[in-house]
Amino acid sequence: MLGKGVVGGGGGTKAPKPSFVSYVRPEEIHTNEKEVTEKEVTLHLLPGEQLLCEASTVLKYVQEDSCQRGIYGKLVCTDFKIAFLGDDESALDNDETQFKNKVIGENDITLHCVDQIYGVFDEKKKPLFGQLKKYPEKLIIHCKDLRVFHFGLRYTKEEEVKRIVSGIIHHTQAPKLLKRLFLFSYASAAQNNTATDPKNHTVMFDTLKDWCWELERTKGNVKYKAVSVNEGYKVGERLPAFFVVPTPLPEEDVRCFQGRGIPIWCWSCHNGCALLKMSALPKEQDDGLLQVQKSFLDGIYKTIHRPPYEIVKTEDLSSNFLSLQDIQTAYSKFKQLFLIDNSTEFWDTDIKWFSLLESSSWLDIIRRCLKKAIEITECLEAQNMNVLLLEENASDLCCLLSSLVQVMMDPHCRTRVGFQSLVQKEWIMGGHCFLDRCNHLRQSDKEEVPVFLLFLDCVWQLVHQHPPAFDFTETYLTVLSDSLYLPIFSTFFFNSPHQKYINMHQRQLSLPLTQSKSSPKRGFFREETDHLIKNLLGRRISKLINSSDELQDNFREFYESWHSKPTDYHGLLLPHIEGPEIKVWAQRYLRWIPEAQILGGGRVATMSKLLEMMEEVEHLQEKIDERHHSQGALLAEAPPLLRSSARLSSLFPFALLQRHSSKPVLPTSGWKALGDEDDLAKREDEFVDLGDV
Repeated sequence: MLGKGVVGGGGGTKAPKPSFVSYVRPEEIHTNEKEVTEKEVTLHLLPGEQLLCEASTVLKYVQEDSCQRGIYGKLVCTDFKIAFLGDDESALDNDETQFKNKVIGENDITLHCVDQIYGVFDEKKKPLFGQLKKYPEKLIIHCKDLRVFHFGLRYTKEEEVKRIVSGIIHHTQAPKLLKRLFLFSYASAAQNNTATDPKNHTVMFDTLKDWCWELERTKGNVKYKAVSVNEGYKVGERLPAFFVVPTPLPEEDVRCFQGRGIPIWCWSCHNGCALLKMSALPKEQDDGLLQVQKSFLDGIYKTIHRPPYEIVKTEDLSSNFLSLQDIQTAYSKFKQLFLIDNSTEFWDTDIKWFSLLESSSWLDIIRRCLKKAIEITECLEAQNMNVLLLEENASDLCCLLSSLVQVMMDPHCRTRVGFQSLVQKEWIMGGHCFLDRCNHLRQSDKEEVPVFLLFLDCVWQLVHQHPPAFDFTETYLTVLSDSLYLPIFSTFFFNSPHQKYINMHQRQLSLPLTQSKSSPKRGFFREETDHLIKNLLGRRISKLINSSDELQDNFREFYESWHSKPTDYHGLLLPHIEGPEIKVWAQRYLRWIPEAQILGGGRVATMSKLLEMMEEVEHLQEKIDERHHSQGALLAEAPPLLRSSARLSSLFPFALLQRHSSKPVLPTSGWKALGDEDDLAKREDEFVDLGDV
């Protein structure tokens, strides 16, 4: 399991005092080389971690425009991370307890977290890749968690510069083999002694019993059955070993076409309607095989439309919704708003920030996802329809929408354990290609498509709008998003349960990686030769559902009716999706930008101020009562529960960041008074070891 409080590399054991930090200018470094050696901080290696290269007398810059200052130290690269080891003891003389990351420090960057690397040559910034003929005087690293690091190399020995720059470029940019990922080294070297708390058990959905339990919990066991036909992955590598299908569906049908083209159960509503998903049949050109597919789909059609299933509405996500390219393009533009090198760059973009935000289309994509999830919810809840999600592999947008619908409709999925179980069921066992979508292997023909981050952003909108409905905070979601790039556990580093099984449980590291190849986006029915199947299924289904105009009217009536009533936080939950209601997830995207903070602002600071006032009123009341009962004796002054709210920020717990400070400050002293978050770090990070070794 992860250490307590993994928050994207932020944190430290003590609160920094910026006025005491030993900053130097570049020209001062060569006079202090002896002192650097004497105060060098020890590099702590994880089990299985190996040092690859290092460079001394490196300056980690403070991101200010007026002066080029920083902290000197050593820059190292291991097979797990890039780390800066600097003299920061003078910044640790405060006894304030801070949020502590036990896996990576505030100056550590995991290799998978590196997004882009730039070099500065004669004050010109250029991207770095491949073999270099000339080495930069300054190294800039942009991270996927949106941190930006600046390292000065002017006073570093030339040979060390060559080794560290070449090493970092190679180990973060070059294509990798799956068996070379650090998680295998760590799993072999580390002792697996993680104990599971039975009271807070995440359902792994890796046994038939788990699926039967979920069917019973949702009362779907009348119409659906759990099957083990793919145990040992005998039928298909894209399917989990166990899953749920309609009860009348013969198991021999599941074996056809490697499990493709069959309706797989996701979740059952209280009224008996269900959410299903289906992947596309294999592409065939042969007329004979095409006829077999047509007969097969005809049989599936009869199965899911006979009583008690009756009406099924289909959602073809491959042709009538977002594409992966839409998501990739939007996020690529969106993230540039937050990868800020310095204050000047921040303020230069300020005047056009909202227009840049709108042109990225990221918030609009979030709105479209939430709207589609509400439409599906309306069909299940109000129209008493089953909903069948169609997608080529049923492992991207199917995962996103089925998860969102369950978060909205099932209060269990809004608890921490329920949410973790949901992600395990729909994303891990659902075969989402984390390895490909996050581009963990740095394949040159692939770009990162953050489908899971999009899902977390959609959930954040719900958490932000309806915080009492959730058993976890936005910090939990931020930690979870950072864990995508932390190769300690295997949760987010495989394309399917089968791939994880053969590589982790059997330890067959010499096996070649089976890459999933995506065909061009042409809809669920991918080829013109599939027109017979498309016409057959489309014509029959169209007879059973309303027209699109009628569905839009039903959606609007359902949406407005729900929002006109008091919110039941233990029941159905719908987000506001009007333009201004879809907001930027500030804690994740703005946490490393000091200029974006509002000191003493934000919800946590407001709550802290209210608690301070309540405490003061209570203390005054005690004084009055004591005066009445003790004839004038006064109570001793009680220590305040919380520090001044002015020390908190709108980006809490990623708070008190300043351009001239070397450390993000993550105060946790107020969590006890703010609710059941006193062991936040332990709670927030338990999820990351789902199904891990």
